[in-house]
Amino acid sequence: MPRHGHMGPGGANEKAKDFKGTLKKLLHYMSVFKVQMAFIVIFAICGTVFDIVGPKILGKATTEIYNGLVSKVSGGSGMDFGRIGQILLMTLGLYLISALCSFIQGYLMTGVSQKTTYRLRKEISEKINRMPMNYFDTKPVGEVLSRVTNDIDTLGQSLNQSATQMITSVTTLIGVLAMMLSISPLMTLATLVILPVSMIMISFVMKHSQKYFRGQQEYLGNVNGQVEEIYSGHNIIKAFNKEEDVIREFDTTNDRLYDSAWRSQFFSGMMMPIMQFIGNLGYVVVAILGGFLAIRKTIEVGDIQSFIQYVKRFTQPIQQIAQVANMLQMTAAASERVFEFLEEEEEDQTVEHPVSVENLEGNVSFDHVHFGYNADKIIVNDFSAEVKEGQKIAIVGPTGAGKTTMIKLLMRFYDVNSGAIKIDGHDVRDFNRSELREMFGMVLQDTWLFNGSIRDNIKYGKLDATDEEVIQAAKAAHVHQFVKTLPGGYDMELNEEANNVSQGQKQLLTIARAILADPKILILDEATSSVDTRTEVLIQKAMDNLMKGRTSFVIAHRLSTIRDADMILVMKDGDIVEQGNHEELLAKGGFYADLYNSQFEKTTEVA
Repeated sequence: MPRHGHMGPGGANEKAKDFKGTLKKLLHYMSVFKVQMAFIVIFAICGTVFDIVGPKILGKATTEIYNGLVSKVSGGSGMDFGRIGQILLMTLGLYLISALCSFIQGYLMTGVSQKTTYRLRKEISEKINRMPMNYFDTKPVGEVLSRVTNDIDTLGQSLNQSATQMITSVTTLIGVLAMMLSISPLMTLATLVILPVSMIMISFVMKHSQKYFRGQQEYLGNVNGQVEEIYSGHNIIKAFNKEEDVIREFDTTNDRLYDSAWRSQFFSGMMMPIMQFIGNLGYVVVAILGGFLAIRKTIEVGDIQSFIQYVKRFTQPIQQIAQVANMLQMTAAASERVFEFLEEEEEDQTVEHPVSVENLEGNVSFDHVHFGYNADKIIVNDFSAEVKEGQKIAIVGPTGAGKTTMIKLLMRFYDVNSGAIKIDGHDVRDFNRSELREMFGMVLQDTWLFNGSIRDNIKYGKLDATDEEVIQAAKAAHVHQFVKTLPGGYDMELNEEANNVSQGQKQLLTIARAILADPKILILDEATSSVDTRTEVLIQKAMDNLMKGRTSFVIAHRLSTIRDADMILVMKDGDIVEQGNHEELLAKGGFYADLYNSQFEKTTEVA
C-alpha cells in the first residue's frame, strides 16, 4: 500500500522546532481564560503557603513535648497539654484551608484545560472543512486523526497537570526556603549546596530528552496512519497476499516509535531516582549539623524536626519542576503539531462581492483552462468548451486524460492555473465556495455513506426534506423497492463502513441523495460503474428523467451509456481532441470511434 508523509530514519532525533514560541502561542491561546487563570494562581499560592507554614507550627508542638518530658524528668510540672492542643488545632485548621484552596484551584484548572481542548478540537474540525484538497492528497488520514485525538489528549492531560504543578512547585520552593532561613541560615546554606548539583543533573536530562518527545508524537501519528490504512484495506491486503509486507512495514515504523518513546520515557524516569539520591544527601547533612547546633543550644529540637520536613519539601518541588519540564516537552510537541495544522494555508471561502446563485440558468463555459496539481507539471492544456443550459455533456477519454480533474475544477476543489471556468458568464472564483457547491449534485464512482439510517443518508442531500420527498427520490433512483425489503426499511442503520448493503445498492442510495438535492447542475462520475447491467438500465432511465432541463456532466468509460448526450467531449492528455454528438464523432472515424469500437471488438483466434 502506498504511503505518504513518512519521516526518514532520522525523524526520531528531530528537536522541537520552536519550544518557547509554541508555549507562548499556547499561553496566548489560553488568554481567554485569564480571569480563571488568575484565580487558579491565587488559590494555588494560598494553598501552598498554608501548607508550608504547617511544619514550623508543628515543630513548636514537638518542642513543647520535648520540654515537657525534660521538665517531668527534672521534677517539674511536665507537659502543657492545653498549649499542645492549641498548636495541633491551629495546624489542622491550616491544613484544611490548604486542602480547600487546592480543591478549588484543581476544579478551575480542570475546567480551563478541558475547555481549551474542546476549543482546539472544534477549531480543527472547522479547519478541516476549509483546507485545500491538495493537503489531504499528501497527508495520510491517520496523521490528521492523530492531531485530533492523540495530540489534543496529550495536550489536555499534560496541561492540567503541569500548569498548577508549576505554580505550586515554585511557590513551595520559595516558601520553604524562607522557612528554612528563619530556622537556621547555616543549615539552609548547607542544604543549598546540593542545589547546583541537582540543577546540573536536571539540565543534562532535559537536554537529552527534549529531542525525543517530538519524535515520539511524530511516529505515533505514523503508526495510527498505518493502522487505519491496514484496517480499511484488509481485504485488498489479503487478496494480494501482502500480509507479510504490511507487517514488515508496520514493524519498522513501530520500532521507530518504540525507540523514540523508550528514550524519552527513560530520560523522564531518571529524574526521580536522581533527585531522591540528592534529597537523601540533604537529610544526612541536616541530621549531623542539626544535632551539633542543638547541643550548642543554637536551635531547639522541634526546629530540627521542622527543618527535616522542609528539606524533604525543598527537594520535592525540584523533582516536580523536573517532571513538569518533561510534561512541558510533551505539551510543546503536541501543541506544535496542533498549531501547525491550524496554521496551514486555507482555501478562500468567501469573496468580497460574491455573485448570487439565485436565478442562474446553468450555462457553463471553459475558457482556455490550464491546470496541474503541481505547477511544473500541467495536465490540462488549453481546455475550452461551451455548454448550454439543460444540455447533457459527456466527457470521455482514456484513464488519466483529465476527465475527473475537470469536474474538480468546476466545483472549485482546485483552482485553475490560468484561464477561467464560468457559470452564466460569471467566473466560479467570484462565488462563495459553499454557495457555488450548492448548485451541484454529485454522484461519484467511490460511494460515501455514513453510520446512520438509510433515511438520514438520503436526506444528506437536503437536510430539511420530508419523508415523502425522501421516498420520491428513492423511487426515482429505483431504490425504493429494495429499501422496503430491508429490516426496518428506511430506518435500517448502515454500519460504519456501510458494508451491510451491496456496492450497487450503495450507489443507488447516493443517486437518490443527488436527486433529492435537486441541483441546477448534475455531475455523474462513473455513476453506473458498480452496478449490474439490469440495474444500470433502470438507473439510466432515472437519470434521463432527472437530467431533463438540467445541465449535466457525465463521465463514463462505457460509451454505450452516453450515446444520447447532446455533446461529447473527447479528452486525451488534458486536451479536447474531438467534440460533437455520438453520430458525428463515429462518422469522423477518429479517436472517439476507435474508443467506441474497441469496446465491441472480438479477437478471433486462428487455430
